[in-house]
Amino acid sequence: MAGEHNVARRSFAHAVAWLTVILYIAGIGATYLLERGAGLREHNLMEDAVLLTGFGAMAVVGALLVAKRPSNLVGWILASAALMVGLFPTGDAYAAYVMTTRGEPDALAVLGAWVNSWYWFLLLALLFVYLPLLFPDGRLPSRRWLPVAVVVGIGLLGLVVLGMLTDTLSGQDVEYRIENPIGIEGLAPVEDLPIFGVLFGFVYFIGILGAVTSVVVRFRRSCGPERQQMKWFLYAAAPLPAIPLEGFIPEFVGQIAFGWVLIGLPTAIGIAVLKYRLYDIDVVINRTLVYGTLTVSLALTYIGSVVSLQYVFRALTGGGSQLVIVASTLAIAALFNPLRRRIQNFVDRRFYRQKYDAARVLAGFSTRLRDETDLERLNEDLVSVVRETVQTEHASLWLRDPAEIRKKADG
Repeated sequence: MAGEHNVARRSFAHAVAWLTVILYIAGIGATYLLERGAGLREHNLMEDAVLLTGFGAMAVVGALLVAKRPSNLVGWILASAALMVGLFPTGDAYAAYVMTTRGEPDALAVLGAWVNSWYWFLLLALLFVYLPLLFPDGRLPSRRWLPVAVVVGIGLLGLVVLGMLTDTLSGQDVEYRIENPIGIEGLAPVEDLPIFGVLFGFVYFIGILGAVTSVVVRFRRSCGPERQQMKWFLYAAAPLPAIPLEGFIPEFVGQIAFGWVLIGLPTAIGIAVLKYRLYDIDVVINRTLVYGTLTVSLALTYIGSVVSLQYVFRALTGGGSQLVIVASTLAIAALFNPLRRRIQNFVDRRFYRQKYDAARVLAGFSTRLRDETDLERLNEDLVSVVRETVQTEHASLWLRDPAEIRKKADG
């Protein structure tokens, strides 16, 4: 009986996995056709590409995790978020299309407008509260975190119910108005209610604060594979604090941070939960630190050299010169390798001290190996190097008797 139950559960999980990707693609395609056909809005190709790729990654990774790890809630959260983004805006687009072309809603338009009035509260809570709370194993860090999940759930339920009972439904991109058949007369949209700011702020402040704290606690307590899983998650989520500062930082920086998080987070979660190339995260972080710092340093050097040399040329000749750009480019090319080595050494010393020390010990041993002739001393040196680099509790070197080896070869 238990075996039949497990088979049925796996079949259901595989069906959900397939449907997640199919419905996401179908929903995105239907939304695009409805909006384009009715001329509802102009599309920003770059922004749309990032959004579609990011939530598409959520759909694919969520489907994989649901199929392979059906007991892990992380996969179900990703799949649910992808389906919400894939399907629910289609309802809003259909409602806007119907109201624009016909002026009267049908039942499907009412349903689409109704779902659009509350689904995004649930989407935000899933991605920014419950996903970090439950990552990587689909369970809370401990029972002490249960109140956070419950309080957020109660507040979220209040927001969703208020959205469901709104008297008049309105569009997201097109201002249409549809009467809610189950709405309370005179109840304004939830965003316009006086309680909205308090309820929304209270719920998401507690939720996000609890989620961030739980990630920090998990990381500090983790070891082995779980530590690597948390590194993948934190690496993908690292630019997240820059997104609310979009108005204070260059636009392209905000766009890069947004794309990094939206596309990188589901990818990192898939690698972490499935444990595929899990230990590569240290190499990824190392290369990111080195080449990110190198890129910024070279860009600042290039800009500084161009500006300063152009200023010198203007002072001497009264005009600029293309030689400044050529000279600055050649200088950057010459600086690339030396600067990269210096940054690599700094990163290894600062963040990968154990690896840096091991490499230095091995380099010293290889130098001594060329000059050492005393076999006993070389044996002791080799054992010492193994202890220092591998950091084992015990290390010893066993050598066979040369006479025994010769005797066996002769025989």
